[in-house]
Amino acid sequence: MAREDYLLDNRQSEAGQRFDALGTLFNPSTFRHMRSIGMSLGWSVWDVGAGGVSVPAWIAEQTRGYVLATDIDTTWLQTKDADFVVKRHDIGVEPAPADSFDLVHARLVLVHVPQRSKALATMIDALKPGGWLLLEEADPGLQPLACPDDHSAAEELANKLKLASRALMAERGADLAFGRKLPRLLRDAGLVDVQSDAYFPIGGPVVDRLERATVEQIRERLITTELATEDEIEKHLSNVATGQLDLATSPMVSAWGQKPS
Repeated sequence: MAREDYLLDNRQSEAGQRFDALGTLFNPSTFRHMRSIGMSLGWSVWDVGAGGVSVPAWIAEQTRGYVLATDIDTTWLQTKDADFVVKRHDIGVEPAPADSFDLVHARLVLVHVPQRSKALATMIDALKPGGWLLLEEADPGLQPLACPDDHSAAEELANKLKLASRALMAERGADLAFGRKLPRLLRDAGLVDVQSDAYFPIGGPVVDRLERATVEQIRERLITTELATEDEIEKHLSNVATGQLDLATSPMVSAWGQKPS
Protein backbone atom coordinates (compact mmCIF):
# COMPACT_ATOMS: atom_id res chain seq x y z
CA MET A 1 0.00 0.00 0.00
CA ALA A 2 1.01 3.62 -0.45
CA ARG A 3 -0.57 7.03 -0.04
CA GLU A 4 -1.97 8.18 -3.36
CA ASP A 5 -0.87 11.76 -2.67
CA TYR A 6 2.80 10.75 -2.32
CA LEU A 7 4.72 11.95 -5.37
CA LEU A 8 7.64 9.50 -5.04
CA ASP A 9 5.76 6.21 -4.89
CA ASN A 10 7.67 3.30 -3.31
CA ARG A 11 5.97 0.93 -5.75
CA GLN A 12 7.93 2.35 -8.69
CA SER A 13 11.13 0.58 -9.72
CA GLU A 14 13.10 3.82 -9.48
CA ALA A 15 12.34 4.00 -5.76
CA GLY A 16 15.05 1.45 -5.00
CA GLN A 17 17.58 3.51 -6.95
CA ARG A 18 16.58 6.60 -5.01
CA PHE A 19 16.91 4.81 -1.66
CA ASP A 20 20.39 3.58 -2.60
CA ALA A 21 21.53 7.05 -3.65
CA LEU A 22 20.01 8.75 -0.60
CA GLY A 23 21.69 6.22 1.65
CA THR A 24 25.09 6.80 0.08
CA LEU A 25 24.69 10.56 0.35
CA PHE A 26 23.11 10.94 3.79
CA ASN A 27 23.73 7.80 5.85
CA PRO A 28 27.14 9.03 7.08
CA SER A 29 25.50 12.17 8.49
CA THR A 30 22.62 10.18 10.00
CA PHE A 31 24.97 7.69 11.63
CA ARG A 32 27.15 10.51 12.97
CA HIS A 33 24.14 12.05 14.69
CA MET A 34 23.10 8.72 16.18
CA ARG A 35 26.57 8.22 17.59
CA SER A 36 26.62 11.75 19.03
CA ILE A 37 23.30 11.11 20.77
CA GLY A 38 24.91 8.11 22.43
CA MET A 39 23.18 5.20 20.74
CA SER A 40 24.78 2.02 22.07
CA LEU A 41 24.35 -1.69 22.73
CA GLY A 42 20.91 -2.69 23.94
CA TRP A 43 19.08 0.39 22.70
CA SER A 44 15.59 -0.04 21.26
CA VAL A 45 15.11 2.04 18.10
CA TRP A 46 12.16 2.84 15.85
CA ASP A 47 13.10 3.90 12.31
CA VAL A 48 9.99 5.62 10.94
CA GLY A 49 9.44 5.65 7.18
CA ALA A 50 12.63 3.67 6.74
CA GLY A 51 12.17 3.12 3.01
CA GLY A 52 15.13 0.78 2.45
CA VAL A 53 17.21 -1.51 4.63
CA SER A 54 20.47 0.42 5.01
CA VAL A 55 19.60 2.49 8.09
CA PRO A 56 17.74 -0.13 10.17
CA ALA A 57 20.35 -2.76 9.29
CA TRP A 58 23.15 -0.49 10.52
CA ILE A 59 21.23 0.38 13.69
CA ALA A 60 20.64 -3.31 14.42
CA GLU A 61 24.34 -4.03 13.96
CA GLN A 62 25.31 -1.24 16.34
CA THR A 63 22.73 -1.89 19.07
CA ARG A 64 21.92 -5.61 18.88
CA GLY A 65 18.66 -4.53 20.47
CA TYR A 66 15.07 -4.29 19.31
CA VAL A 67 14.94 -2.34 16.04
CA LEU A 68 11.60 -1.63 14.37
CA ALA A 69 11.50 -0.37 10.77
CA THR A 70 8.13 0.90 9.51
CA ASP A 71 6.77 2.43 6.32
CA ILE A 72 3.47 2.84 4.54
CA ASP A 73 4.97 0.56 1.86
CA THR A 74 7.47 -2.04 3.04
CA THR A 75 8.44 -3.28 -0.45
CA TRP A 76 12.08 -2.24 -0.13
CA LEU A 77 12.38 -3.38 3.50
CA GLN A 78 11.83 -7.06 2.79
CA THR A 79 15.11 -8.94 3.22
CA LYS A 80 16.22 -12.36 4.41
CA ASP A 81 17.95 -12.77 7.77
CA ALA A 82 17.20 -9.18 8.86
CA ASP A 83 18.09 -8.32 12.44
CA PHE A 84 15.21 -5.85 12.62
CA VAL A 85 11.44 -6.09 12.62
CA VAL A 86 9.46 -4.76 9.65
CA LYS A 87 5.87 -3.52 9.99
CA ARG A 88 3.56 -1.50 7.79
CA HIS A 89 2.62 1.74 9.58
CA ASP A 90 1.29 5.15 8.54
CA ILE A 91 2.83 7.64 10.96
CA GLY A 92 0.31 10.29 9.95
CA VAL A 93 -2.79 8.44 11.08
CA GLU A 94 -1.89 5.40 13.18
CA PRO A 95 -0.95 5.34 16.89
CA ALA A 96 2.56 4.52 18.07
CA PRO A 97 3.52 0.87 18.56
CA ALA A 98 3.00 -0.57 22.02
CA ASP A 99 6.78 -0.64 22.55
CA SER A 100 8.78 2.29 23.91
CA PHE A 101 12.10 3.35 22.44
CA ASP A 102 15.45 4.86 23.39
CA LEU A 103 15.63 6.48 19.94
CA VAL A 104 13.04 7.32 17.29
CA HIS A 105 14.38 8.40 13.90
CA ALA A 106 12.71 9.68 10.73
CA ARG A 107 14.41 10.95 7.57
CA LEU A 108 12.56 12.56 4.67
CA VAL A 109 9.21 11.55 6.15
CA LEU A 110 7.33 14.41 7.78
CA VAL A 111 7.74 16.81 4.87
CA HIS A 112 5.43 14.48 2.91
CA VAL A 113 2.93 13.78 5.73
CA PRO A 114 -0.08 16.14 5.81
CA GLN A 115 -0.74 15.29 9.49
CA ARG A 116 2.72 16.45 10.63
CA SER A 117 1.73 17.59 14.10
CA LYS A 118 0.00 14.30 14.86
CA ALA A 119 2.96 12.33 13.48
CA LEU A 120 5.41 14.28 15.64
CA ALA A 121 3.31 13.69 18.74
CA THR A 122 3.10 9.98 17.92
CA MET A 123 6.88 9.68 17.72
CA ILE A 124 7.39 11.53 21.00
CA ASP A 125 4.77 9.34 22.69
CA ALA A 126 6.83 6.31 21.67
CA LEU A 127 9.96 7.56 23.46
CA LYS A 128 11.02 6.31 26.86
CA PRO A 129 11.70 9.05 29.42
CA GLY A 130 15.20 10.23 28.52
CA GLY A 131 14.84 8.87 24.97
CA TRP A 132 15.94 10.78 21.89
CA LEU A 133 14.10 11.92 18.76
CA LEU A 134 16.18 12.51 15.62
CA LEU A 135 14.37 14.10 12.68
CA GLU A 136 15.98 14.82 9.32
CA GLU A 137 14.11 16.70 6.63
CA ALA A 138 15.04 18.36 3.36
CA ASP A 139 14.28 22.06 3.05
CA PRO A 140 13.93 22.91 -0.66
CA GLY A 141 13.07 26.49 0.23
CA LEU A 142 16.54 27.10 1.66
CA GLN A 143 18.18 26.19 -1.65
CA PRO A 144 15.63 25.89 -4.47
CA LEU A 145 17.96 25.19 -7.41
CA ALA A 146 19.23 21.97 -8.92
CA CYS A 147 22.32 23.85 -10.11
CA PRO A 148 23.29 26.77 -7.85
CA ASP A 149 25.96 27.71 -10.44
CA ASP A 150 23.45 28.62 -13.15
CA HIS A 151 25.71 29.51 -16.08
CA SER A 152 24.42 27.71 -19.18
CA ALA A 153 21.30 26.38 -20.87
CA ALA A 154 21.87 22.95 -19.30
CA GLU A 155 21.80 24.39 -15.78
CA GLU A 156 18.80 26.55 -16.62
CA LEU A 157 16.88 23.48 -17.81
CA ALA A 158 17.86 21.54 -14.67
CA ASN A 159 16.57 24.38 -12.53
CA LYS A 160 13.33 24.58 -14.49
CA LEU A 161 12.63 20.90 -13.88
CA LYS A 162 13.57 21.20 -10.21
CA LEU A 163 11.13 24.05 -9.71
CA ALA A 164 8.48 22.01 -11.52
CA SER A 165 9.04 19.01 -9.26
CA ARG A 166 8.70 21.21 -6.21
CA ALA A 167 5.44 22.59 -7.55
CA LEU A 168 4.15 19.00 -7.74
CA MET A 169 5.27 18.39 -4.17
CA ALA A 170 3.55 21.54 -2.92
CA GLU A 171 0.32 20.54 -4.67
CA ARG A 172 0.37 17.32 -2.63
CA GLY A 173 0.73 19.13 0.67
CA ALA A 174 4.51 18.97 1.12
CA ASP A 175 5.90 21.79 3.25
CA LEU A 176 8.93 23.00 1.29
CA ALA A 177 10.16 25.05 4.25
CA PHE A 178 9.71 22.34 6.87
CA GLY A 179 13.32 21.45 7.59
CA ARG A 180 14.19 24.80 9.12
CA LYS A 181 11.26 24.47 11.56
CA LEU A 182 12.51 21.27 13.20
CA PRO A 183 14.48 22.79 16.11
CA ARG A 184 11.57 25.00 17.12
CA LEU A 185 9.05 22.17 16.77
CA LEU A 186 11.13 19.90 19.01
CA ARG A 187 11.44 22.60 21.67
CA ASP A 188 7.73 23.43 21.46
CA ALA A 189 6.96 19.73 21.93
CA GLY A 190 8.81 19.77 25.25
CA LEU A 191 12.08 18.12 24.23
CA VAL A 192 15.29 19.36 25.83
CA ASP A 193 18.93 19.64 24.75
CA VAL A 194 17.73 20.37 21.20
CA GLN A 195 20.48 20.75 18.60
CA SER A 196 20.52 20.89 14.82
CA ASP A 197 22.64 21.22 11.71
CA ALA A 198 22.28 21.05 7.93
CA TYR A 199 24.15 19.35 5.10
CA PHE A 200 23.83 19.07 1.35
CA PRO A 201 26.22 17.68 -1.27
CA ILE A 202 26.91 19.34 -4.61
CA GLY A 203 27.96 17.33 -7.65
CA GLY A 204 29.26 13.84 -8.19
CA PRO A 205 27.99 10.57 -9.66
CA VAL A 206 25.74 9.68 -6.71
CA VAL A 207 23.87 12.99 -6.92
CA ASP A 208 23.54 12.36 -10.66
CA ARG A 209 22.02 8.92 -9.96
CA LEU A 210 19.58 10.44 -7.50
CA GLU A 211 18.57 13.07 -10.05
CA ARG A 212 17.98 10.51 -12.80
CA ALA A 213 15.89 8.25 -10.57
CA THR A 214 13.81 11.16 -9.25
CA VAL A 215 13.11 12.60 -12.69
CA GLU A 216 12.11 9.18 -14.01
CA GLN A 217 9.70 8.72 -11.10
CA ILE A 218 7.88 11.98 -11.78
CA ARG A 219 8.30 12.08 -15.57
CA GLU A 220 4.67 11.35 -16.42
CA ARG A 221 3.33 13.84 -13.88
CA LEU A 222 5.60 16.57 -15.23
CA ILE A 223 4.30 15.93 -18.73
CA THR A 224 0.60 15.55 -17.91
CA THR A 225 0.63 18.76 -15.85
CA GLU A 226 2.45 20.54 -18.70
CA LEU A 227 5.25 21.59 -16.36
CA ALA A 228 7.78 20.06 -18.77
CA THR A 229 7.83 18.42 -22.17
CA GLU A 230 9.13 14.99 -23.10
CA ASP A 231 11.90 16.64 -25.11
CA GLU A 232 12.97 18.77 -22.13
CA ILE A 233 13.11 15.76 -19.86
CA GLU A 234 15.14 13.73 -22.36
CA LYS A 235 17.51 16.65 -22.90
CA HIS A 236 17.99 17.07 -19.15
CA LEU A 237 18.69 13.38 -18.61
CA SER A 238 21.20 13.52 -21.46
CA ASN A 239 22.88 16.50 -19.80
CA VAL A 240 23.01 14.65 -16.48
CA ALA A 241 24.63 11.65 -18.18
CA THR A 242 27.59 13.80 -19.24
CA GLY A 243 28.61 14.23 -15.60
CA GLN A 244 29.22 17.93 -16.24
CA LEU A 245 26.36 19.35 -14.17
CA ASP A 246 27.11 20.32 -10.56
CA LEU A 247 23.74 19.15 -9.28
CA ALA A 248 22.82 19.86 -5.68
CA THR A 249 20.38 18.28 -3.27
CA SER A 250 18.14 20.27 -0.98
CA PRO A 251 19.74 20.99 2.40
CA MET A 252 19.07 18.16 4.84
CA VAL A 253 18.28 19.69 8.22
CA SER A 254 18.83 17.36 11.18
CA ALA A 255 17.45 18.17 14.61
CA TRP A 256 17.54 16.07 17.76
CA GLY A 257 16.24 16.44 21.28
CA GLN A 258 15.65 14.41 24.43
CA LYS A 259 12.39 13.58 26.18
CA PRO A 260 12.64 14.79 29.78
CA SER A 261 13.19 12.00 32.27
